[in-house]
Amino acid sequence: MRLLKSILVTGGAGFIGVNFIRHLFEKAGFDGTLINLDILTYAGNPASLADIQEKYSDRYNFVRGDIRDRKTVDRIFNEFNIDTVVHFAAESHVDRSILGPEAFITTNVMGTFTLLEASRTFWNGREGVLFHHVSTDEVYGSLGDEGCFTEASPYDPRSPYSASKAGSDHLVQAYHHTYGLPVTLSNCSNNYGPYQFPEKLIPLMIMNMLEGKPLPVYGDGKNIRDWLYVEDHAAAVWNIISSAPAGESFNVGGENEWENITLLERLIEIVAARSGKDPAAIRETITFVKDRPGHDRRYAIDCGKIKKELGWRQSVSFEEGLARTVDWYLDNPGWTESIRSGEYQDWIARNYGGR
Repeated sequence: MRLLKSILVTGGAGFIGVNFIRHLFEKAGFDGTLINLDILTYAGNPASLADIQEKYSDRYNFVRGDIRDRKTVDRIFNEFNIDTVVHFAAESHVDRSILGPEAFITTNVMGTFTLLEASRTFWNGREGVLFHHVSTDEVYGSLGDEGCFTEASPYDPRSPYSASKAGSDHLVQAYHHTYGLPVTLSNCSNNYGPYQFPEKLIPLMIMNMLEGKPLPVYGDGKNIRDWLYVEDHAAAVWNIISSAPAGESFNVGGENEWENITLLERLIEIVAARSGKDPAAIRETITFVKDRPGHDRRYAIDCGKIKKELGWRQSVSFEEGLARTVDWYLDNPGWTESIRSGEYQDWIARNYGGR
């Protein structure tokens, strides 16, 4: 087990970062210092960690800043004597990458480069340190009807988003091989669960169902994704940074393959049961829309390596995870309303200043 005393988490105010930080403090028994560096784009909300900040004020530190800003990153390394980087920060929405790819290249590639350079310079051959890079299964491209992505699958990205993540993955591996920087990587399937910004499929559909809005489905709805409950992903990352050898990559999946339209049908049943709405009326709002360019047909993850080598397992079934997710959004309408209306940006301005 590594001694993790001072962890820099990038993008910790985003969906997966929030859940990871909660896991560290509430479930993993982490007793060190954590620095959450986040620029607070539209999808980042530090209020999601307000209770953590209050409860662990002596060990949790939030810094609003840009991973591309070397001065900010250097200051954090020096002030907190960082020994571990867990790099979540990224532009991550495929549709947005198609409309505006530049932000994905500068954040995902150049931001990762800046963090790698800061780590290499500050650590300078130091032992007991680690740079962990969190990536996506989308770097592997699209699968046929059978088979799964493994850690040995060739990269074949199909969107500006996945290409930018592939580039950052290669940079991380190159810094390990060229400079000896201790790194680990993980490539995950589609995450779902609490605190997810409602532009992604599951929270978007939940919100639209509750509000009686159309349920847009790309193409014929038969694109297949593997769904991973976000708390299980957080546990996997903790396992990796705690005990995985440097230089290793791990695929993390839910082993839950669902066609989008079948997933939507199941989600309708759960939302209807929880909210008292008529499932037939909800189904009538399903609207098939033009498929997006380069839409990968199927993803599936073989996560046998992390199970065998690190003992990680998924903790919930897909049915249970979906039910928990629906319940969370039903129980937290204030969070959803604030992040969608922009109220949380006003809160950010009051607490952290404008940007």
